[in-house]
Amino acid sequence: MRQAIPHLHVAIVGAGFAGLGMAIRLRRDGVEDFAVFDEAGEVGGTWRDNSYPGSACDVPSHVYSFSFAPHPGWTRMFAPQPEIWAYLRECVRRSGIAGHLRLNTRVTGATWDSDRRCWRIETSHGAVTADALVAAAGGLAEPSMPDLPGLDSFAGAAFHSARWDHDTELAGRRVAVIGTGTSAAQFVPEIAPRAAALYVFQRTAPWVLPRRDRGITGLERRAYRAAPVLQQLARGTIGALRETLVVTNRHPRLAQLLVQRIAARHLRRSVPDPALRARLTPSYTVGCKRIVLSNDYLPALTRPNVEVLTEPITEVRPHAVVTADGVERSVDVLIFGTGFQVSDPPIAHRIRGPAGRTLAQQWSGSPTGHLGTMVAGFPNLFLMLGPNTGLGHSSVVLMMEAQHGHVLDALRFLREGGYAALSPRADVQAAYTAEMDTRLAGTVWNAGGCRSWYLDAAGRNWTMWPGTSWAFRRRLARFQPDDYDVVQDRSCAMRGTP
Repeated sequence: MRQAIPHLHVAIVGAGFAGLGMAIRLRRDGVEDFAVFDEAGEVGGTWRDNSYPGSACDVPSHVYSFSFAPHPGWTRMFAPQPEIWAYLRECVRRSGIAGHLRLNTRVTGATWDSDRRCWRIETSHGAVTADALVAAAGGLAEPSMPDLPGLDSFAGAAFHSARWDHDTELAGRRVAVIGTGTSAAQFVPEIAPRAAALYVFQRTAPWVLPRRDRGITGLERRAYRAAPVLQQLARGTIGALRETLVVTNRHPRLAQLLVQRIAARHLRRSVPDPALRARLTPSYTVGCKRIVLSNDYLPALTRPNVEVLTEPITEVRPHAVVTADGVERSVDVLIFGTGFQVSDPPIAHRIRGPAGRTLAQQWSGSPTGHLGTMVAGFPNLFLMLGPNTGLGHSSVVLMMEAQHGHVLDALRFLREGGYAALSPRADVQAAYTAEMDTRLAGTVWNAGGCRSWYLDAAGRNWTMWPGTSWAFRRRLARFQPDDYDVVQDRSCAMRGTP
């Protein structure tokens, strides 16, 4: 007799902030029939993988945490990676979801079964079916590597910042860093004092703002533990202040007058050499690309053993890197700070809807969805931080929590109505997409004079949310059944659920 395939009410892919938060909220809502799949052996997602030296959050700790799980023990205003990772593990322990984790389990594919009205999910440990699928793998999951001629021939150590090789010794070595985004800005100051020579290959200079970081005193931490309302007040105050930054995202000229002047002054104070300062001065409006927050990145670039190079790399040789001006520089280690496959997430190639098309095929390089959470034609598929949910001013955890509540409302609607499935109506999704495109048209991301991963190949901004996180939360606070195509036949769906 063939063994029955296990069935779940909800299958969650990804054990980072988004996936774990969804799991905790499900359990709090009385749902126990769910599982969280992750191919790694530990939870943590981005904060498990990005363990490079200096790794830290660029959003204040008090708002970069779950509202339902405050952490009075943060030691800095901007928490370092080990603390954030430990916080997520503690959330798992305290919430009791450990038994729902399926670690070391890779989801290789998920297909909607139109006959049975549920998802069939293939994993490295066998198949399961689920009424609903929550894709929470995250946009910063799969490293993006440049296609450099001769890279395969390099004889030294070579790794991406998100796959940091802690066994590679950098002291006294000649190190090449390719990329100058947020990750590089954090690890370059850490490794520069150790390297014999550090070559920083810069394609586009980032705008750098001072990082208003400080240690959180023991007295403050004791006060937060004794009176949690004080930490709630701190969270609310910081969150409200950061929401005011939305106005500079909407108005590039205002960004130039206010934020860009601060960044330019920070550059002048940090880099005395006018020639180097010219190479480090961006040609676009601040905010068009992701802003770097750092007090030590720019000073690190002025060290005598550090060289900032703007000539494109034309070839990698076994022990050297060659640039377009013909100069060959001897290199022992290559480190890539080249970001992630945001516009083409690998999981989108593994999710297949009822028409047989993958999510990646449906999107064709320009993702769209309704409320950043569901996609027309893909029943009972919920995306965490889907299209147009990115923020340039505050914590994406706020966006995740709004989505968690929306997913719970949708699942409750299905259960209580005895329905099998729902997906956004195509016309509703099209109207929402048109609204996003219109509202983003004049923002700093679209009109700031740069190309970034916020935009697709055609220049459409599919990543960013054009307003406050409060507005997003209000938008998702009330589930609107009329916006969805609903399948009434229960079939195999909704079995064994509360």
